[in-house]
Amino acid sequence: MTQLFQPFPLAGRTLSNRIVMAPMTRSRAPDDVATEAIALYYAQRATAGLIVSEGTPISREGQGYLFNPGIYTSEQVAGWRTATQSVRALGGSMFAQLWHVGRVSHPSIQLQGGAPVSGSSRIAEGGMAYGYLEDGEPGMVATTAPRQLATEEVARVVRDFADAAENAVQAGFDGVEIHGANGYLLEQFLNPLVNDRNDQYEASAMENRLRFALEVVDAVIARIGRERVGIRLSPYGRLYSMPHYDEIDQTYIALVQALGERGIAYVHIMDQSGFVIGEDSTADSVSAKIQKLLRTFRPLLPETALILAGNMTRERAEALIEDGVIDLAGFGQPFIANPDLVARLRNGWPLAQPDRATYYGGNSRGLTDYPPYLAQ
Repeated sequence: MTQLFQPFPLAGRTLSNRIVMAPMTRSRAPDDVATEAIALYYAQRATAGLIVSEGTPISREGQGYLFNPGIYTSEQVAGWRTATQSVRALGGSMFAQLWHVGRVSHPSIQLQGGAPVSGSSRIAEGGMAYGYLEDGEPGMVATTAPRQLATEEVARVVRDFADAAENAVQAGFDGVEIHGANGYLLEQFLNPLVNDRNDQYEASAMENRLRFALEVVDAVIARIGRERVGIRLSPYGRLYSMPHYDEIDQTYIALVQALGERGIAYVHIMDQSGFVIGEDSTADSVSAKIQKLLRTFRPLLPETALILAGNMTRERAEALIEDGVIDLAGFGQPFIANPDLVARLRNGWPLAQPDRATYYGGNSRGLTDYPPYLAQ
């Protein structure tokens, strides 16, 4: 049998296969608390070797989309516990994705209508958050100018990540994935064309713009242990006004080398080539650059698993695993309409197509009502 369906040892735990359910925002938590329907949604997909939860905000400040289940209150911890217990009862493993969107937010979501905070003072041009419209109804709203975090505030945000990680363990998660991808807060420090600071986090020195990401990783490791920590990164991503820059490769190689030295559970790379492509690149060229980076990362991670997600197919996953480029393959949207995705991939059964109109918000329709293949 192909390695894709074989067990895999991940930082002291054994996954039933090498298929990862990648994090996907579903906006089904009306009170920002994971519900029984959300628990059922994850339980239906527990045959994945590893499930990474939808982005779960570490604080109200870190939220950029309404109706996402957070991990910063006791009610949220209790809500997530139902989901993790359900997944574990079915033999699955689950990490919580810790999320702070930074500037990709809107005052209607923030406490007392305050400005979103960021490592930068630059607006995410063209970015959209899911907040409240002028009539009070929820809807897509343009991101607004952020307030740059003062130097003394950064340590508090780092503690917010560590507190959220501890809450996640209390909620029954096997570990956490720090969201450092897709143009959110960590990347707002990493990208030198976004980071406009003039303190120890400033962009001109590589060590300084890596500093925040590594402070978050170190604080989370100190709180819950390195074997419970993963991180998601998106080299060459453009989501939310993230311009490409000359030192992309050097930046991520330096960051991944530092992560490898810390021996965390995994590094999860997001291939965004199917999303936003600029005039200077194509989907194929971006994907090729990412695959080249993966081969560079591999020897830098002797104790750390490497995951790739984005535009994943069984054939691509098998080839990259067999070649030793990655350890685990992440599938996102295919899991929406195929709760039994692992069985469908293993048996060559056709994949159901999801209804995009039900991706975000609403009720159980489009969340828990997709049948397994043999029940159709």
